Amino acid sequence: MATYTKPSDAELRERLTPEQYAVTQHEATERAFSGAYWNLDEPGIYVDIVSGEPLFCSLDKYDAGCGWPSFTRPISEAVLSTRTDYRLLMPRTEVRSKHADSHLGHVFDDGPAPTGLRYCINSAALRFVPLEHLEAEGYGEYRALFER
Repeated sequence: MATYTKPSDAELRERLTPEQYAVTQHEATERAFSGAYWNLDEPGIYVDIVSGEPLFCSLDKYDAGCGWPSFTRPISEAVLSTRTDYRLLMPRTEVRSKHADSHLGHVFDDGPAPTGLRYCINSAALRFVPLEHLEAEGYGEYRALFER
């Protein structure tokens, strides 16, 4: 099983775009409908741009009409952590990656069945790995998600 760690800040500044760094390290939010994945409809998984940790599967992605990639659930509850975010008038539940502690977005309770949840995630916090590249990129174990 792979190990996922957070690189040094210097490495992150070198490797990430300014937007990716601001989103994942300083809780910024990309503009709605501006990210690379809000309307992507291809089979694959979404991993943390910082650590490579698998987070979401395209089978759980849906169009919430909000302009950000939205998912009904993560690949595993164990890959995420949450905390209450008071930056706006009403508290929200912030979603972070477990190993790299990257800010990903927020989770809301207005999603579709079966979970009723909407994980509203910044594209800048993600990297998409297409189904046909899972093995080559070291994510072969996640191919089974597409055989259910």
